[in-house]
Amino acid sequence: MITIYDLAKQTGFSAPTISKALNGNGKLSEETRQTILEAAKKAGYTANMAAKSLSTKHSRLIGVILEDVAMKRGFEHPLFGGLLNKFRNEIEMAGYDLLFLSKHFNEGMSYIDHCRYRDVEGILVVNPIDDDEEMKSLGDCGIPCVSTNEFIPGVCTVVSDNETAGKMAAQVFFEAGHSKIGFLGAPFRENSPAAIERFKGFKAEYESYGLEFDERYLEICNAWWNQAGYEGMKKLYERCPDITAVFVVCDALAFGAMKYLLEIGKSIPDDISIIGFDDDTTVLRAAPTLSTFRQDRDRIAQLASEVLLQEIAGMPAPQVVRVPVQYINRSSVRRFNRVSAMAF
Repeated sequence: MITIYDLAKQTGFSAPTISKALNGNGKLSEETRQTILEAAKKAGYTANMAAKSLSTKHSRLIGVILEDVAMKRGFEHPLFGGLLNKFRNEIEMAGYDLLFLSKHFNEGMSYIDHCRYRDVEGILVVNPIDDDEEMKSLGDCGIPCVSTNEFIPGVCTVVSDNETAGKMAAQVFFEAGHSKIGFLGAPFRENSPAAIERFKGFKAEYESYGLEFDERYLEICNAWWNQAGYEGMKKLYERCPDITAVFVVCDALAFGAMKYLLEIGKSIPDDISIIGFDDDTTVLRAAPTLSTFRQDRDRIAQLASEVLLQEIAGMPAPQVVRVPVQYINRSSVRRFNRVSAMAF
């Protein structure tokens, strides 16, 4: 089956440009449009007209679901804000605009009702309310959807490679000579499994070293913000005062953990090393600066826009797309020398 990606490779144009030509919208020269249409015809490309007819008024609107009940960061979130900027650029190049969806728009109105009320042609799920029952049926609503965080039945999710990041965090600590390593997590949720996946990778790296992770060194915080990290670190340290390193599943929690450790007189990284996740913009204001993982916001947004445009054009989408992360080494990890290295 020919996709817009195949046509992009054949013609040299981007996927958004291909989508503009096939959907008859956007600012393209007639020469470009005809080149793409002729290439599509020659390649045997046939859009699924049944899927395209789901949005009969062609509003050129993409609905966005972004709630902030759990994380309390809004557009300042280190992943979601930058992701939305890039996604908007990609979508606008294809001739679409964004519409933020809210259940508060009208009392009792669901996301899907809101989409149909505004003739939305596609939906981007950035971060819904935790355990929202409506998400379970979103994949069957008849409107093309893509998610960048939540795993929703029947909806493609473009997400960071969290499991590999967990492995890398454990490896960094092992290679630095640590053996008493804690894991400070956020709520484990199956449909939003970032914390679960990072822990899975973390434990898997133990196994690759022939070790078994001691569950006493695991503490699950009750939320994703600073105070939860403070409280979680307090519980973890009081239970396991011998720890020399902690992998924290997000920087917000890591800042709370660092605050607690500094308050009780611990030095970072001399007493306890810390690795976070997100590369939050406030990282560089921390003392010491936090070693962390940077998510590729631009790549996630680009792939999410391409998947959604492909679905709008009537083509199938994969269930999950994983995007690599980058480890950023700063000053919060202590490396033991050979003499003082801890034995496993």
